[in-house]
Amino acid sequence: MGPIRESFIFEFLYCHLSLEASCSSVRILNVAFIPEDLSWISFILTSFFWIFVFINAALVGVLVLIWGERRLIGKFQARLGPNRWGPLGLFTPVADAIKVMFKEDIEPTLSDKLIYVLAPILMVVPVFMIFPVIPYGAKTFLTNISVGVVFVLAITSINSLSVLMAGWASGNRFAIIGGIRAVAMLLSYEIPMGISAAGVVIVAGSLSLSEVVNNQVIPNAIFQPLGFITFLIASTAELNRSPFDITEAESELVAGYMTDYSSMKFGLFYLGEFMATIASSAIIVTFYFSGWRGPTFIPSEIWFLTKWVGVIAIFIWFRATFPRLRIDQIMSLAWKGLFELSLINLLVLALMIAIWPDPSGMQLLIMTLVNWVVFFLSIYIFGKILSPNLTGNKIKKRSVVYGLD
Repeated sequence: MGPIRESFIFEFLYCHLSLEASCSSVRILNVAFIPEDLSWISFILTSFFWIFVFINAALVGVLVLIWGERRLIGKFQARLGPNRWGPLGLFTPVADAIKVMFKEDIEPTLSDKLIYVLAPILMVVPVFMIFPVIPYGAKTFLTNISVGVVFVLAITSINSLSVLMAGWASGNRFAIIGGIRAVAMLLSYEIPMGISAAGVVIVAGSLSLSEVVNNQVIPNAIFQPLGFITFLIASTAELNRSPFDITEAESELVAGYMTDYSSMKFGLFYLGEFMATIASSAIIVTFYFSGWRGPTFIPSEIWFLTKWVGVIAIFIWFRATFPRLRIDQIMSLAWKGLFELSLINLLVLALMIAIWPDPSGMQLLIMTLVNWVVFFLSIYIFGKILSPNLTGNKIKKRSVVYGLD
């Protein structure tokens, strides 16, 4: 199996199926029954089992996130949140899922049938591919690919194609306008997000997600705060979450690219957005919060889960706090703010790594201090530049003559 054996969860199940001699030290129960010369069968069975587990864990995670987000926003807004179906409203997401399944499935007459059906599927399926490559613990991952950073960035960008397909296939002018506008926003924020991720790669010296975690002596959220803030804001926009949820701004475009979707097709878009929030939170934990690393008296998986829930709570906090931005404000923030900030972060990191390619502890502290100075200066300068454009409060001053004005 080669590198696959590095994964404890894969190796454990494989060795309880295969009679391979090297598995004897791993087995707890002597239940293996597949001969060593048929080890490919053990590999396939193990792979399908963990694929099944990961997919269903993601679906259950979405239900938990929907309930938790409603409860937490209820606390923000001084109300109870879901509290009727089940204890503390725990069954409310299940009731919603059942309701969506049995709604009437309406398909527009002028729609492009194939693309119309493929769009919601394309929103959901790629997200499932992110979870197996995330290192949840020291040896808790399904696969460790050498280009993990590029892989997750590529997968997270596919939703732009899904949104455009949905708008175009509906045969509705409001849907296509919403789809094109959404793609313009999503592509704009992918650029600063990718540049910020390049800063993570420079520090780690590798594209492997496991190496990104192992090489974070100081968590990147502390070591390069400018890159972290840029990546976090860009991720929020990529997820279509408030205050960037103009892709479905019902006050302007009915419901954007989802105007003509109903029943489970709409449910798949809904599922994809919430699942992407969970996946992006795991990526942020891996990139900027040292992943599973923490004091050894607590299992690494618990550390990862705690940080994971914390990042998800930040996204919920954003939704409960910030009002929706206009499209011009969103595009201005992307091209006149985050793009430049991500380049500044990358340039500063590259210069410091060139000076100290193998930094000591003291040099790491100096680099962190420099990054924080750059962070505050950059935020102050670009805040002054962008403030009038984002708030819309730019007033032309003129002299007032009493009695004549």
